Amino acid sequence: MASLFALYPAFNHPMHNLQKDWIGSVAIAALGAGVITSFAVAQGQNPLTGLAITAFAAVSAVAIDHFL
Repeated sequence: MASLFALYPAFNHPMHNLQKDWIGSVAIAALGAGVITSFAVAQGQNPLTGLAITAFAAVSAVAIDHFL
């Protein structure tokens, strides 16, 4: 019987790697949060509040990713 890794190459995807790239994860999460935050800043929100929200969202996303 063939292994699942041979039958389904998606299981070999880098996202299933146990050793995660923390800097890359933070950068991607911050980029995603930063897009929404930049819209809020364009609507009149304080830029420092926007940066704080982006940082919090990025750290939260990486922590949730780590523990799940």
